[in-house]
Amino acid sequence: MSYPDLRITFLGTGTSGGVPMIACSCRVCTSTNIKDKRLRSSILVQSKTTTLVVDTTPDFRTQMLREDVKKLDAVIFTHPHKDHIAGLDDIKAYNYFQQKTMEVYANTLTQEALRREFHYIFEKDKYPGIPSVNLNTISDKTFMVGDIPVTPILVFHSNMPVLGFRFGDFTYITDANRIDKVEKEKIRGSKVLVLNALRKTEHISHFSLGEAIGIVEELEIPNAWFTHISHQLGLHEEINNELNPGMKLAWDGLKLNV
Repeated sequence: MSYPDLRITFLGTGTSGGVPMIACSCRVCTSTNIKDKRLRSSILVQSKTTTLVVDTTPDFRTQMLREDVKKLDAVIFTHPHKDHIAGLDDIKAYNYFQQKTMEVYANTLTQEALRREFHYIFEKDKYPGIPSVNLNTISDKTFMVGDIPVTPILVFHSNMPVLGFRFGDFTYITDANRIDKVEKEKIRGSKVLVLNALRKTEHISHFSLGEAIGIVEELEIPNAWFTHISHQLGLHEEINNELNPGMKLAWDGLKLNV
């Protein structure tokens, strides 16, 4: 299968509370370094003809305005937690300006949450101006969004199934603390891996920085970026200086060509 050249933009790289966290006075939350300011985690994936986002965070509107995204073809969801779905209502702007329904890709668990949290979108008698979406069910098979092939990767967030995605040589995984052997093989061979690394100490449902590094080394990924970062991890520059070559912390607004 041939893959188009892609540009990846990190729309947000923070955990559910963002960084700075409300009411926190720690040295990360009070840092003046722009790389220590993290919106909730999401990426923008663009080929020459297709633009998609992975997750619509509570910061979705701010993220789209910051990156001046005038065209959006699809939304792909990783899982149903609020920090990954809460911004869906704001796709109504794209409905209006593009004059078409938004294609939304999600597994059945996430679709249930979308129907519950955004019930008004799916009612028979719709209020004027609400978002218009077409739900597409993700299985374990590669699917196409425009000219971009998308391969789902099943990971686990404690006991919750979460989807990571491989786009050619680029793999994106957030909100995970377990990846089974068969799914790791879907990642192997990626030139770039993005993986969640919440903090240095262990967590019930997220990889720690050390665990994330272990996955990168096990799969021999040449370029790794860590995301879904909390204020507990530490200052961006200090942590970056501790990492091995080929590994870095991502930051909001970072752009990669793959």
